[in-house]
Amino acid sequence: MDTEAPNPTHSGPPIIHAALQIALVALLLYACGRIVLPFVGILLWSVVLAVILHPLHMRLSTRVGNSWSATIIGLIGIALMLVPMYMVVTSLGASIYALVAGIQDHSLTIPPPPAWLSGLPVVGEKLADGWSLISTNMPAALAKYGPMLGKAAAWLASFAAGLASGGLSLVLSIGIAAVIVAYAEGASAFARQLMGVVTNDAARGAHLTTLTAATVRGVATGVVGVAVIQTLLIGIGLFVMGVPAAGALTLITFLVAVVQIPALLVTIPVIAYVFATEATTPAIIFAVWSVIAGLSDNILKPIMLGRGLEVPMPVILIGVIGGMISDGLLGLFIGPVLLAVAYVLLVEWLNPNTVADHSQAEGAQP
Repeated sequence: MDTEAPNPTHSGPPIIHAALQIALVALLLYACGRIVLPFVGILLWSVVLAVILHPLHMRLSTRVGNSWSATIIGLIGIALMLVPMYMVVTSLGASIYALVAGIQDHSLTIPPPPAWLSGLPVVGEKLADGWSLISTNMPAALAKYGPMLGKAAAWLASFAAGLASGGLSLVLSIGIAAVIVAYAEGASAFARQLMGVVTNDAARGAHLTTLTAATVRGVATGVVGVAVIQTLLIGIGLFVMGVPAAGALTLITFLVAVVQIPALLVTIPVIAYVFATEATTPAIIFAVWSVIAGLSDNILKPIMLGRGLEVPMPVILIGVIGGMISDGLLGLFIGPVLLAVAYVLLVEWLNPNTVADHSQAEGAQP
């Protein structure tokens, strides 16, 4: 009578082996998470950039090759990021330095408050009194509002440091994205396989992967890309006209554009200032340029925002604000993209017949 020898690798209660396997997987995920966590934001934005740049890489790689295409995209992307970032940061630093120097040597002059300010309800008189004190007696104003100004200065310094680190993170993300696009085929196959395992359906996993890539491209180009182009157009006018604090105004314009607030709210006061300080002809040219740039999003969004991507604007708005609060400048880019992808995937998950309908639609095409 033959007897089977016990298998030492499967001895013991099965529940203990299952518990050990789960514990080991959890420990491995925890150890890997601790290592990757400091780079999560950069890696996420790198993946987003790689998805956006993949069509360009595919067209370019047919002419110059895979490696050269990724290298060219990375170098040009870093250059395009560094030049405007250097101009904005330099202008912002010069404006802050001039303000601090003017306060220290008492050379800063503040015009008197407008007459209508005191007529505002509740806070009008207090604002007018404080403005008058600053414009007539700067030392007394500093003595009275010094602690408040100190907190504002500390916040401004922290914001400037966050802006610099966020800019460097964006530059690093472009370099990583260039490496990812060089291995795009393997990364795409891995994403489809992973999504297929998660959904337990290879066809649905491939569909959700394609939908995720389309959502990333649509939101990133239609929201963040439009904001970048619009900000560049407005910033060119500000720097050419030599408007004071052009860097700070350019940054404010970008924040306003991403949050989907009309950029004309920033440019109209600047146009009024230019008309008051510059000759008529340059002021008119600047006004026309600023108005066209401020309204350019109405033309760019239908072109750059992906067709068929119905992401509600509150989702984009929450993603922008929440991303900026949690991760600063980098979160400003990542927030709306991730939240839009999560929303689209949730809608697809709630509609399990989407894959069948999608397959039928593709089969019906000639």
